[in-house]
Amino acid sequence: MDATKLSVKEKIGYGMGDAGCNIIFGAIMLFVNYFYTDIFGLAPALVGVLLLSVRVIDAVTDPIMGALADRTQSKYGRFRPWLLWIAFPYALFSILMFTTPEWSYNSKVIYAFVTYFLLSLTYTAINIPYCSLGGVITNDPKERVACQSYRFVMVGIATLLLSLTLLPMVDWFGGGDKAKGYQLAMTVLALIGMCMFLFCFATVRERIRPAVPTHDDMKKDMKDVWKNDQWVRILLLTLCNVCPGFIRMAATMYYVTWVMGQSTHFATIFISLGVVGMMIGSMLAKVLTDRWCKLKVFFWTNIVLAIFSCAFYFFDPKATVMIVVLYFLLNILHQIPSPLHWSLMADVDDYGEWKTGKRITGISFSGNLFFLKVGLAIAGAMVGFLLSWYGYDAGAKTQSPSAINGIILLFSVIPGVGYLITAGVVRLLKVDRETMKRIQADLEKRRINYHELSENREVPVSEQVRKA
Repeated sequence: MDATKLSVKEKIGYGMGDAGCNIIFGAIMLFVNYFYTDIFGLAPALVGVLLLSVRVIDAVTDPIMGALADRTQSKYGRFRPWLLWIAFPYALFSILMFTTPEWSYNSKVIYAFVTYFLLSLTYTAINIPYCSLGGVITNDPKERVACQSYRFVMVGIATLLLSLTLLPMVDWFGGGDKAKGYQLAMTVLALIGMCMFLFCFATVRERIRPAVPTHDDMKKDMKDVWKNDQWVRILLLTLCNVCPGFIRMAATMYYVTWVMGQSTHFATIFISLGVVGMMIGSMLAKVLTDRWCKLKVFFWTNIVLAIFSCAFYFFDPKATVMIVVLYFLLNILHQIPSPLHWSLMADVDDYGEWKTGKRITGISFSGNLFFLKVGLAIAGAMVGFLLSWYGYDAGAKTQSPSAINGIILLFSVIPGVGYLITAGVVRLLKVDRETMKRIQADLEKRRINYHELSENREVPVSEQVRKA
């Protein structure tokens, strides 16, 4: 079997896994701050504390999950079976998280912490194996970019489905009761997401095995992964790369509602057009990296994004058509680096095996997922803390000039600074196109040599058996 080329069906199947993840977790990125403050009834600053506190627990659970995935032995492989095992619990806890019990405020706070933790735990249990899967279905860097492009197009479709249907379903199911509407709407989306995970499980195969298998314990693996200097740098890139987009996503509902003065129906169209732009950006990633090195594309895209995002601060939010068009273009640019980022994670995993002799895929990707969630937490917490700082009042009919200015900053300048920092971090990576060609050639030689050595060792044993 060719270990490099993937069929279109398998690329779509792989993309369906992240589509299932994001049709649920996308609701958190887009709506969790707004849901917790305006629907659930938590104070903005408390939402910030909630989003940050769970990340402390992730520092323990993420590497453990990575180690468990690396050590999983089944007829389905190391990573695939987790998609089957965790799909239902992940869907269930997403429904519970978007459920608003009619309890006292303190009881609701406890409920919010518990359900958000359980959702985060199942997200870890299904997403670390899923992300690790991307590094073992092919070893071709170009195919990896293509696979990630398919992945983010599928994510775009799922997010588009989410953005087009969640708010209308909230109104339809809940009528005047938005809390009930969110619960039932998330039930529908969670079931769709679960089916997407199962489709991914059924269509994707694991092909890449370590050049030289190892049986070290978890503590040894944790020490060895830090010897990969590029892994340490891509953790920083993961943190910096996710923050700008998460901050803008969390601020979007506030921007549309309070700054632009538009309705929920307009918010659905606005967010959906942004998602379409992101889908186009995902497809452009493959086109651009066929011509230029992915590190160069990553760097210059973030430079342009920094300038474009900061410029939004000076645009007139009442010029609705202009804002919609510019937001659409901004999302095209924003999404170009995403497939590159995830394909770089797989390249860095190859670099680690090339440098240290060990392939620690699960722990490697668990570190990236942990820093991604830290980025999500920092972004959500920053939105919550700054809204509180600028005097945002969810129950007010109008917001103060200070609160409006804070929302605009969260939508424009603050993400812009994040893009600039991300561009700087990209310059620290050295897994460029030529380096990866050399690494892949060396690893292939190791696999061949190990296979031949293993066969030679087995010959005497077989001869002894025949003699007996």
